[in-house]
Amino acid sequence: MPYRLLSKLSFVSNIIFGIFVLKYFLYMLHYFQQSIEKLKSENRYRDFLDISRLCGKFPSAINNRNGKEIVVWCSNDYLGMGQSKYAIESAVKALNEYGVGAGGTRNISGNNHEVVKLEQELAKLHDKEAALTFVSGYTANDATIQTLAKIIPNLVVFSDSKNHASIITGIRNSKLEKHVFAHNDVENLEDLLSKYPKEQPKIIIFESVYSMDGDFGKIAEIVDLAKKYNALTYIDEVHGVGIYGNRGGGLTQELGFADKIDIIQATFAKSFGTIGGYIVAKAEIIDAIRGNASGFIFSTALPPVIAAATLSNVRHLQNSQIERQKMRQNVKKLKEELKKINADIVPNNSHIVSVRIGDAAKAKKISERLLNEFDIYVQHINYPTVAKGDERLRITITPLHTDEMIQNLIEALKITL
Repeated sequence: MPYRLLSKLSFVSNIIFGIFVLKYFLYMLHYFQQSIEKLKSENRYRDFLDISRLCGKFPSAINNRNGKEIVVWCSNDYLGMGQSKYAIESAVKALNEYGVGAGGTRNISGNNHEVVKLEQELAKLHDKEAALTFVSGYTANDATIQTLAKIIPNLVVFSDSKNHASIITGIRNSKLEKHVFAHNDVENLEDLLSKYPKEQPKIIIFESVYSMDGDFGKIAEIVDLAKKYNALTYIDEVHGVGIYGNRGGGLTQELGFADKIDIIQATFAKSFGTIGGYIVAKAEIIDAIRGNASGFIFSTALPPVIAAATLSNVRHLQNSQIERQKMRQNVKKLKEELKKINADIVPNNSHIVSVRIGDAAKAKKISERLLNEFDIYVQHINYPTVAKGDERLRITITPLHTDEMIQNLIEALKITL
């Protein structure tokens, strides 16, 4: 066959193949477009606001869509420690001494002394023997729970129905036998526990403060059940550390149960104002998880600059009551003002203020009006974070919110609710 004819056939075949690839790509792209449209039709599409927090002026930030200054009412930086001058000074010092990155995973080249010091301080905070840090609170839960399955044969998990997605993912990935008990229902939990012999390895996983309703976990009751049925206890203190306890060790510390909990998990990304997660427990538990957890072994370590800033905040909150006291005063004041305007507040004794709306489209509209008309940022919470029909505004107030800011929020909610 002549060379020219071969070239033409090759050219045509390449065009045909190219058309096939393009059609297949467009066909596959349709699934992504379909998924986006579904989210939008259900008012679940997440529109991320582009903001810049202003150092030294929190809770103020800049709305980068229009350049206007806004007041943030939905930050998980509960105590404003992301603005701590002590943490900033520690971070700058570490930045100048160690640079930006960690250098690698901790087992290869990233076991910086700042991280070692942080873990020692965390163990001290919770009165435990040892601690282990992770790159996020999500990873801490997911990796730890998966690893428990490797360490303890035939382990059975008992998990609260309102546990965080990271716990649910960890349990799913562990492939452990599991039972989900009704939220805070200790009778249901006991009924499930009683079906197993005492020698059967078991673990109860629950939270101290549930992030959406702000209610407290049944710590005392669950500790009693764990003792009765010979089960380990694992508590997520993500929304408790920093805020509760005389040294910021969480609700378990405040209620005097930290020594009766086997594994405490928490984060730096909320009250401690930085990023990362951790667990504390007996030294043998921490060492076994450290040696078997893929999520720890194969993740780059926390950068020294983050560890240094976090260490500064952890130490500060162990010795200062000012931030906790001021935040509690502000929470009390805000809840009282919301009651005056008949807002549907989810009842709780915590720092989390949830105002039920009960409709996804309405919740989104209220959030948009607050931002666009009043320069107030309160992110609406829709499914799947909460159940359909339970949509809400989740408001968080810090020690840095002023009386004037509270009144401005109340006046805006009078109009928008």
